[in-house]
Amino acid sequence: MTRYVLPAEALSLVRSGMRVFIQTAAAAPQRLIAAMVERASELRGVEIVHMHTEGSAAYVEPQYRDSFHASALFVGHNLREAVNGGRADYIPVFLSEVPRLFRRGILPLDVALLHVSPPDRHGFCSLGISVDVARAASDCARILIAQVNPNMPRTHGDGLIHVSRLTAMVECTDPLIECVPKTLSAAERSIGRHVAGLVEDGATLQMGIGAIPDAVLSALGSHRRLGIHSEMFSDGVIDLVERGIITGESKKVHPGAIVAGFAIGSRRLYDFMDDNPMVKMLDIAYVNDTDVIRRNPQVTAINSALEVDLTGQVCADTLGGKQYSGVGGQMDFIRGAALSEGGRPIIALPSVTHRGESRIVAMLKQGAGVTTTRAHVHYVVTEYGVAMLYGASLRRRAQMLIDIAHPDHRESLSKTAHERFGLLV
Repeated sequence: MTRYVLPAEALSLVRSGMRVFIQTAAAAPQRLIAAMVERASELRGVEIVHMHTEGSAAYVEPQYRDSFHASALFVGHNLREAVNGGRADYIPVFLSEVPRLFRRGILPLDVALLHVSPPDRHGFCSLGISVDVARAASDCARILIAQVNPNMPRTHGDGLIHVSRLTAMVECTDPLIECVPKTLSAAERSIGRHVAGLVEDGATLQMGIGAIPDAVLSALGSHRRLGIHSEMFSDGVIDLVERGIITGESKKVHPGAIVAGFAIGSRRLYDFMDDNPMVKMLDIAYVNDTDVIRRNPQVTAINSALEVDLTGQVCADTLGGKQYSGVGGQMDFIRGAALSEGGRPIIALPSVTHRGESRIVAMLKQGAGVTTTRAHVHYVVTEYGVAMLYGASLRRRAQMLIDIAHPDHRESLSKTAHERFGLLV
């Protein structure tokens, strides 16, 4: 059986020129990351690959430029400055296709840094709250270094790894990183109510983390027979499960189960997931497969955006030419929901930024990426209402989007729409 070693010994397995994977979000193994960074003076040209991670990403600090280079598959807050400053890179890719990069050898992995539950009596550890792309990474990497933590939930699904597959194990009892829900604003609650009005009984939901998903979940108290099939989920589902609102009984794929790739939330969420047969944490290539998504009935995909232009183009990952996040799974689920029987793809966003700038814009900012095309968008929701763009002309779309823009910006948007589409001001 693989023995436990100190972090420094485990990370001595990382050599110059290797490509190293780090597990996702709150599962990012902080002790292993710290031990790797401590070896910076001994290493050159180590490429680090990961999705969004929580916690420290010290390897992108300027003094480690020669030792490490991060190639992010999704940009979190801890990498934005480095990516936009040229010290790290971003790889645009649909979340559903990340495992393919590993499995087909497009991004061959030498090492995977993992965060797992202790082995059971049969010797199996669990990837816990992050199976997503970590399943493929752990299958493909030559060297697996695991931070073994009793605080990591043991989850059902695709996340089991036998200790014989682990090259080195490091003991850890650190608490997992938590993301506690915040107080909702009036605008967020209004968006939540509008979106909830589009959710039908028996629907299968996909949503992310943050204020708007929390607002939607808080507004679903009178619904019935809802299901979850989502790339991730957070605390908001727990109350709805306990109240018998989320049952999954109408789902065609994994009926009765909450299906996801990763989760991030409070300790309450992690305790809810621990050894819970209702929760299935699966490979993201499967979870986000459009063909799998569409098999469930009434898939209601709720995604956010940074801005939407008057034709319906959605930018969700850049602020002009600056990288903010990533393509992620938005297109996977927007398309999957559109193809689902009775499905509803939804883009939900506040009408203005915290600076009062309109998020409904005449044109996307110069350099902005189109995350979801105007041909894929159906519903756009702000606190001022719902615009159903599917089947609508460019002229009609512009008018409907102006109607749900913030009142302070409708006049200027109308003038632009008149010049472009001939709409009346």
